[in-house]
Amino acid sequence: MEAIKILEKKENLNWDYDEEADVLYISVGEPAKALGMDIGEGVIMRYVENTSELVGVTIIGIKERFLKGLHAN
Repeated sequence: MEAIKILEKKENLNWDYDEEADVLYISVGEPAKALGMDIGEGVIMRYVENTSELVGVTIIGIKERFLKGLHAN
């Protein structure tokens, strides 16, 4: 597998937060079909298989992580 290209197209980032599920979805451009790779700790990278271009990131438990980080300081 070739290296995944990360945020080469930084403009046009979109995001959506599902408060009930506490999940943050970030996509480069409009959300598109992609493969997901769980990189651990509730983070899923979404990429196009034939180009290895990163097209999205899903972060599970983002609010919990943020609040935990605030209380750690």
